[in-house]
Parts: sequence; C-alpha cells; structure tokens
Amino acid sequence: MRSTADRRRHAQIQLLIAALAAVTIVGCSSPDDNTDRQATVASIGAEVMPFDLDETTHTFTKTESGGVQLVTSDDPTDRTQIGLIRQHLRTERTNFAAGDFSDPARIHGMDMPGVSELSAGYSRITVTYTERPDGAELSYTTDDADLIDAIHSWFDRQVMDHGDDTASG
Repeated sequence: MRSTADRRRHAQIQLLIAALAAVTIVGCSSPDDNTDRQATVASIGAEVMPFDLDETTHTFTKTESGGVQLVTSDDPTDRTQIGLIRQHLRTERTNFAAGDFSDPARIHGMDMPGVSELSAGYSRITVTYTERPDGAELSYTTDDADLIDAIHSWFDRQVMDHGDDTASG
C-alpha cells in the first residue's frame, strides 16, 4: 500500500512528465508561431496558478538590481482574483526564497532561461512580497551581475510565453 507521500510524489511526477511532453511538442513548432506555445503555457499555468489568467495581468519590470513581478486583477474590485493572486505570490515568495523555481519551470519548461541560475544562486537573491490594492508583487534584488542577467532572461521568457496576459514594465 502506498503512503500519502508516495501517492503525492507519483502525481507530481505524472504532472511533470505531462508538462515536459507539452513543452517538447510546443518546442518543435515554428518559432514564428507563438500562439500554440502560449495556449499550452496558459493551460499548464491554470494548473499552477489559482487565479484566472484571462482576468489578470502579469507585468515584469527589469531593474538594475533584478526585477519586479506584478500581478494585478483586471477588475480592481474583484476581491476573489485579488485574494488568489496574493495567496499564490506569497507561496511563490516562500518557494523562490528557498531556491524552488519548480512552478515556473513546470509552466515554461525545465530549460526555461534563468531558472537553473536562480535555483543555484537563490541565497544571493532577496525576494520581497508586497500587496497592492489590485493584487501583489514580488521584487527580486541582488548585487550579483550574473543573477541579474538570469532574472532578466527569466522575465523575457515569461513575457514571451504569456502573450496578451503579460506586459513588460
């Protein structure tokens, strides 16, 4: 009889295999056709992020010391979306501060630019969570030039993959 931890680990492995298969299929498509990739990313993203991508906007702003990831509800009065955004970003802040970037890697692919560098250098990155009236943000700061480049590459990939649900700041 499998333990709960074994069943959970098995389910995580199955999700990882499915995500890798989806990213592999999308990676084989024409580089000029990001529509399929964005649809796949949105589908997998819906499994990872509790808020509705069609009702929210991600904004990625590169800074000299890293960057700011802002997620806002398109309707600033939608308390449900705002609550889900805040819940997710609080969790991600905890994960990222511990070097766990598995959620974005699951969505965008294990070879996502910047992820391996961020995972290896997490102890030299400060990740700060801040609530906004219409959502929340994560700020990434470091004085390591290679990690700043990794954050910028990571942001670029997210902007490309999320399409209309995302903006560069």
